[in-house]
Amino acid sequence: MQFNPTQHLSLRRSTPFFGKIESPPLMVLIPAAFVGLAMALPLAYLIIRGFGASSEAWELLFRMRTAQILGRSALLVVIVTGASLMIAAPLAWLTTRTDMPFRRTLSVLTALPLVVPSYVGAFLAISALGPKGLVQQILSPVGVDKLPEFYGLPGAAITLTLLSYPYILLTVRAALRNLDPSLDESARILGHGPWSAMYRMTLPQLRPAMAAGSLLVALYTLADFGAVSLMRYETFTWAIYQQYQSAFDRSIAAVLSLVLVLLAVLILLGDGFVASKGRFYRTGSGSARITKPVNLGRWKWPAVGFCVAVAVAALGMPTAVLGYWLVKGVSAGEPLTLVWSATWNSLYVSLLAAAAATGLAVPVAAMAVRYPGRLSRFFDRLSHTGYALPGIVVALALVFFGSRLVQPVYQTVWLLVFAYVVLFLPAALGSIRSSLMQVSPRIEEAARCLGHGRLRVMLSITAPLTKSGLLMGGALVFLVTMKELPATLILGPLGFSTLASRIWSASSEAFFAQAAAPALMLIIMSSAPLAVLMLRDRSGE
Repeated sequence: MQFNPTQHLSLRRSTPFFGKIESPPLMVLIPAAFVGLAMALPLAYLIIRGFGASSEAWELLFRMRTAQILGRSALLVVIVTGASLMIAAPLAWLTTRTDMPFRRTLSVLTALPLVVPSYVGAFLAISALGPKGLVQQILSPVGVDKLPEFYGLPGAAITLTLLSYPYILLTVRAALRNLDPSLDESARILGHGPWSAMYRMTLPQLRPAMAAGSLLVALYTLADFGAVSLMRYETFTWAIYQQYQSAFDRSIAAVLSLVLVLLAVLILLGDGFVASKGRFYRTGSGSARITKPVNLGRWKWPAVGFCVAVAVAALGMPTAVLGYWLVKGVSAGEPLTLVWSATWNSLYVSLLAAAAATGLAVPVAAMAVRYPGRLSRFFDRLSHTGYALPGIVVALALVFFGSRLVQPVYQTVWLLVFAYVVLFLPAALGSIRSSLMQVSPRIEEAARCLGHGRLRVMLSITAPLTKSGLLMGGALVFLVTMKELPATLILGPLGFSTLASRIWSASSEAFFAQAAAPALMLIIMSSAPLAVLMLRDRSGE
């Protein structure tokens, strides 16, 4: 018998119960519009600066060098996103759906590289693998005098891949936990093997999560400055920073940033094409059940080896190098100062940003999933623009508007938290949207037919069903906020320092031993809540 996956998984766009796309209610439309307009402030700043730019600044866009930088940026995005997807998808499946040993421990360790800032990871990679690095020093007694060149595209791509693949890993894991195992079982009963069932059933349902995670990786790579600058790989972000630092006229940097926005729009259009091509919830009767783990057989220990290798490369090596610098500094008489005030400041603003971004992402995700249309797509795409821009662009935009329009909150923690929300709202939005797409609107419509209002349905039915996506989205925002640097340096109140700013001030002056302590503290403080969240998430499996 020919198995038709559309019997269980409808491959059409999500629509409400009655088959007609309703207009979004005001309780969804007004918050979504507010969020979209607020996220558009950096874009408005760039347009204002762009209109004030000279003709020479606009002519810069049509030079061959600009095209080369654009090509280099796009190449890095493609390589990092593709490599991250190839690493994260197998990791998510192995740690969620199989009987692999040490699943609980490996699921946490493979996600923790997300807490390492790109500038820290790049420096540590150079310290270990660069010329006269630790690896070469270890291998020199056996005749290895020079390691392969690590700067440029290889170093930037490897560093960013190892630090950004958890974006896809976490979103795909959350989606895998919500899948109904009866769909795969139906395919197996009808004669399809495990690989065929995975290709026909599991992968189509994971498409929104993979698209959401890949979008975050692509935009993160596009906006990164720390890794590409240390690896000496010139991208648009590096060019923008150079213009902001070296040129008195910031309009040239604004024009270059507009090109970066255009590239981000192309990425968002590709994500929308992939994520909107199907319905990803049950349409048949029945109830979800705990998934029976797949028996890996003789592949158990190779699977463990793969997970351990990724964890060692992405987390073990940076932690070991940091430990080396810490021990070296202490042995040389460097005082070991625990930066408790910076730690508290980082935790405080990160928790505020996570709560605010998660709450503001809900109406945007609800409008995009339940009420698809041009307006919802517009607000959804607009909400992603800040994540594609360098932190310094977003920070300067808020300085521009804050000093003119909202002076009472200028140079306060609240404006800094708002900058974090503008930068990292997509980190929560992608996870929430993919979880919401797996909730059938039939359940919500049934509750409304019984007389419950929209708000009560959202709080009592939709929110519990999307809890995994909400928690994961908040965790992602918390983690990326902990390591954010440019916005903190520019918008932080006077005397306000975080772990990221302490690390940067020490490492920029080549005091690597001084940077080791706050860097290790940053990794520990970021790792703890992520580990607790993932262990709690796994306890429900």
